[in-house]
Amino acid sequence: MGKKQGTQAQALWYSTIAMAASFVIWNMLAPLAAQLSELYRLNGFQKSALIAAPVLLGSIMRIPMGILTDRYGGRRVFSLTMLFLILPLLAASFANSFSAMLLCALFLGMGGSTFAISLTYVSRWYPPEKQGFVLGLAGLGNLGVAAASYGVPVLHGVIGLDGVFYSLAAMIAIVAALFWVFASDAPKPAKPKTLLQSMQVLKVKSTWTLSFYYSLTFGGFVAFSVYLPTFMKELFGLSAAEAGLRTAAFVLAATLIRPCGGYLADRFGSRRVLTAVFAGIALSGLALALSLNQSAWFTAYFLIIALFLGIGNGAVFKMVPEVSPADTGAVTGIVGAAGGLGGFFPPLALGVIKDMSGSYTLGFALLIAFACICLGVNQLALRIRQEKTAVTAP
Repeated sequence: MGKKQGTQAQALWYSTIAMAASFVIWNMLAPLAAQLSELYRLNGFQKSALIAAPVLLGSIMRIPMGILTDRYGGRRVFSLTMLFLILPLLAASFANSFSAMLLCALFLGMGGSTFAISLTYVSRWYPPEKQGFVLGLAGLGNLGVAAASYGVPVLHGVIGLDGVFYSLAAMIAIVAALFWVFASDAPKPAKPKTLLQSMQVLKVKSTWTLSFYYSLTFGGFVAFSVYLPTFMKELFGLSAAEAGLRTAAFVLAATLIRPCGGYLADRFGSRRVLTAVFAGIALSGLALALSLNQSAWFTAYFLIIALFLGIGNGAVFKMVPEVSPADTGAVTGIVGAAGGLGGFFPPLALGVIKDMSGSYTLGFALLIAFACICLGVNQLALRIRQEKTAVTAP
């Protein structure tokens, strides 16, 4: 392996590990929802707000973090972001009210912003023809969500709530130090772009189309990841550890299949892959809505929808560097923010729907409708592209 190839591989795996560690912190409150709800005597909406708060900031901050990574390099931005996470972790150990914990939860969301840092950093090292598969591999950092789903409840049972906060603060400090020492940046353009120049990608229609798609695929992934523990405990009476294990299985399925989505997009084209993905999400959502009182079938169907969501995530991000190769960070931040926000609103809506109707059926109906709209938009874009190809053909 040559020096460049070795550096490429190092950038990919160092970034993936750092993102996974950050995502553990980003998702750490969802598996503890029942314990925090009991501690602060929360209603359904308050519990949903607590687990959704990290998603909000983690989504919004993807835009500036992607731009900052373009400008200053992933090594510096990634390391400083991980060090910042120590502050809300330590503060959370002193939180003695719902409002204080909610504020800490919001700032824990910076862990989710590392998605834009990671993918922007990695994309600088690889040519466009490899980026579908490579960015899919970088997306394996989502395994941090699985680690949190299963590991945090176990850790809580052994060392308590404060111990969880302290141990994760120590973990992220170590990862930040190692990343700073061993990671390196790809060569940057001679003249970094200004903020105004970077945001010109907002004028490109593809930026908004990909954001719309990603709000379904990654938004669905995030929403299920943070709300499945609640589903499993409320619908089927599972313990926190059992619910965390099933949630971890969902996250593993969606995350491990993501590189395959990038590979399929490299081979067959992203839009063709997304046609199958959106149809699969709609059908899986219908199956889930019809199995809310059947634990085994519900588990099987949410694992199936995990595969469609993961493939969709990989296929969407294959197209991101193609929008504007010189502004990958900005596009990554915008599309990533849309995906995160797509995961922020469903938990809040589900909490309200459950409080008002006593059932989650309407929530799944909205998921099905959203998938059908994405399918229609994608088919329209595919048809327009085919017509343009036919017109320009000799």
